[in-house]
Amino acid sequence: MQDYDPRSTFADEAAAIAHDQRGDEQESVALLAELAGDGRVLELAIGTGRIALPLAATGLTVDGIDFAPAMLDRLRAKPGGEQLALFEADFADVDVSGRYALIYIVWNSFFNLLTQERQTTCFANVAEHLEPGGLFLIEAFVPAFLHRYDNYQNVSAEHMGTDKVGLAVIMHDAAGQRLDQQHVVLSPGGTRMTPVAQRYAWPAELDLMAKLAGLELADRWGGWNKEPFTSDSALHVSVYRK
Repeated sequence: MQDYDPRSTFADEAAAIAHDQRGDEQESVALLAELAGDGRVLELAIGTGRIALPLAATGLTVDGIDFAPAMLDRLRAKPGGEQLALFEADFADVDVSGRYALIYIVWNSFFNLLTQERQTTCFANVAEHLEPGGLFLIEAFVPAFLHRYDNYQNVSAEHMGTDKVGLAVIMHDAAGQRLDQQHVVLSPGGTRMTPVAQRYAWPAELDLMAKLAGLELADRWGGWNKEPFTSDSALHVSVYRK
């Protein structure tokens, strides 16, 4: 997409309609709390606190980074949001002080870094902010499904009701490992479009980025309940250790 600006995508309107529930909150919080032990935790691309707030409610100290002030404002306004230390910054830079027992990023947000260079930089900066033995967790989709796209494009219905319909329009650049997406909502009140661009990476590429940063793969599961990671897994939860 030409002239794509992620700051406009995650501005006020996006924050107002951000998903507060995805359905996997209980499982993801339980696993993150187990991995953190009693150490400090940092969420990259914290958004409106879908995971961070229930994780902090377990008694852990949770900090967060996001480059979108509207997302952080919405998070601060939620019960418990005022207790979190929040930093407005590009999460790839990990622009915080101190070290953490666990740093994590969920729901494909790592792929919002649009070049391999920025993704590699993120790994390196995460490693600098981990305690010895600290963990970095990434949840992301496995790109295998993209081969099903006809002519490297896809249009699908995200939701449909009597008053509105939502469509996802996706163009796939296989050579650049890039997805350009437009999420369109049509209703009597007008049309709303939310563009999103992502640079995906296969698990093996993430493993190499981790190795370059001085991290090693500790575990990889096919879901938050520690399901085995197989050729049929649609997503992976990968944990790297310093």
